[in-house]
Amino acid sequence: MKRYLIAGLLAWLPLAITVWIVTWLVGTMDGLFLWLLQAAQAVLPESLRPLLQRLTGVPFLSILVLALLMMATGVFVTNIFGQWWLRQWDKLMHRIPIVKSIYSSVKQVSDTLFSSSGNAFREAVLVEYPRDGAWTIAFVTGKPGGEVAEHLDGDWVSVYVPTTPNPTSGFFLMMPRNDVVSLGMSVDQALKYVISMGVVVPSLPGGRPNLAVARNQTG
Repeated sequence: MKRYLIAGLLAWLPLAITVWIVTWLVGTMDGLFLWLLQAAQAVLPESLRPLLQRLTGVPFLSILVLALLMMATGVFVTNIFGQWWLRQWDKLMHRIPIVKSIYSSVKQVSDTLFSSSGNAFREAVLVEYPRDGAWTIAFVTGKPGGEVAEHLDGDWVSVYVPTTPNPTSGFFLMMPRNDVVSLGMSVDQALKYVISMGVVVPSLPGGRPNLAVARNQTG
């Protein structure tokens, strides 16, 4: 009975978690879409308000509208006129107390992580942590800079060590480059390895399966 129960749980768990995440994302988008409709009702004539009310019942309309809004915003901010407006918006946000600290921090992190020219989270590595002889997977986020770099001699890298099974929390470390072992696996494969607590074994570079690890797991 226990064996059958675990087998059934493993069969349904991936689907249940996937549905939960998708439902959460759709719910978040619906909430943002309703907020946009309420804001539109405040500025549009009363004759158009019944139409806006009917739009709230259209399934998946929020996803389509928000996707189009993101694409339109992307087109706008990638031209010269949009870049000028974006700089004015940044200046305005940096003048608001409290908000400027949060906004500037989030913007710096997002620009670093999602920039196509950046190196953050582009490389998975192996580091000794939390003690000598114990190894874990980490991600290179860049190099130490500013005042910190002045106190470090040689080639150092900044790494992020994620926790298991929740990789959104972790530890930030600065380590000598010689103490970091580069891995051939992609960042996606490394994340799967961390989240699965070592159960999902990444294949070797070139698509070859890791036969040594597979033999150890099968006994």
